[in-house]
Amino acid sequence: MANGVWHTGYDIEINLSLSDLGHPGLPDLLQEITTSVSERDPQLLECLAHHEKRECLSESGGKSPWMFIRRGRVGGRRPLVASHLPITHKATPAESAQHKATKERIVETAGRYGLQAEAEVPVANRRSVSDAVVTGPRDLKIGWEVQYHHLSPSSVRRRSANAVEHDITPLWVAKDRAASLIDRAPWVRVDDMPWMEIADGKEMVIRGGYRHLEVWKCVPSSERHCLVSEGASHCGAIHAEWFVPALCLPQRKHIRIEDMILQSATGESVPVYVPSRGDGRAGRHMWVSVEDCSLWQELIGEKTPLPAAPVEETDDVITFAEQEVDRTCRAGEEGRFVSDGRLVRDFDQPTGGFTLPRMPVQRSPEPTRITAAERAAASAALGCPPWELGPCAGCSRLQRRYGRNTAMYCSVCRAVLNGR
Repeated sequence: MANGVWHTGYDIEINLSLSDLGHPGLPDLLQEITTSVSERDPQLLECLAHHEKRECLSESGGKSPWMFIRRGRVGGRRPLVASHLPITHKATPAESAQHKATKERIVETAGRYGLQAEAEVPVANRRSVSDAVVTGPRDLKIGWEVQYHHLSPSSVRRRSANAVEHDITPLWVAKDRAASLIDRAPWVRVDDMPWMEIADGKEMVIRGGYRHLEVWKCVPSSERHCLVSEGASHCGAIHAEWFVPALCLPQRKHIRIEDMILQSATGESVPVYVPSRGDGRAGRHMWVSVEDCSLWQELIGEKTPLPAAPVEETDDVITFAEQEVDRTCRAGEEGRFVSDGRLVRDFDQPTGGFTLPRMPVQRSPEPTRITAAERAAASAALGCPPWELGPCAGCSRLQRRYGRNTAMYCSVCRAVLNGR
């Protein structure tokens, strides 16, 4: 793995194993070289062998001498690595056309609904640009981010937090079940469709990122399994869980992107974050109906806000080994880069749900055992035989006299008498 690269803009050699990259006078250099290739000059970083007029194995194989920076994996370390730029790392023409067609469809659909919409909107501090911002009738702003190629987790979190800071709710669109943006910000997933079909208005179904809340009592007659007990047992508690439309009982229909454009802008659908029960840092972002959101907040007793600051991911931690620069071209030895072999992130499985605390069983108080002496005293006080203890008037009189702190059982009207 190459630990060095040439910066064609500054005409400098960069040592990726040093925390300052060998240039302490350029504090923003790391952020610059790790920017997505789609957002910078693809010829910004050059293979050192190619720059020194030596053989570049990538170029000899008919590929590119230009490079990008990724995070490698060596044992437990995560060093920065320079890899030759593959075609799949930058958005292909087909992906660019899909991106443009989806963005235009969002803006046009919003206009048909009478919503204000604008494409390529810079956020107030200009640190990022939203593909489209749709504004609803209550000035609710939804920042649509169409992301059909790889983007680092830190970039997703940073751009989402930046939008939230400026009162824009981010809504990311992916087409890949392994997209890194999934569950790192409010998102939806659509089918991978040719750009012409997107432009022609073919139905775009939301395949992931939208869920429905279902609440049920965990009893043998329930169609749902228990969330806390193993096997087929039932705990008798009340469970609440989020399900994708296909797993709802009864099954629900998927919504379309047009529905999402309207409902998100009007507040009929809102983003919710459900933390994982096993890992406080992990969880699931999803869009839900405002009614389901209100019920969920009532059940759990709190609101979960959108992320307001970037959270450092394990994959974002960098290890600097402080080594000499290796100027040998390592093309062919690089293995898979960060956007290859990614794990599926869009799962249809439940989130873990929530179980309402079980209320203590309310038991009827045991009748007070009255002794013969107490019965006789009560008979004398009420002016009735012992076996007819307690007409209602007498019960009321005793309660007024003795209060309700101690109980005596009335065998006639079956009320509770207080006093001894």
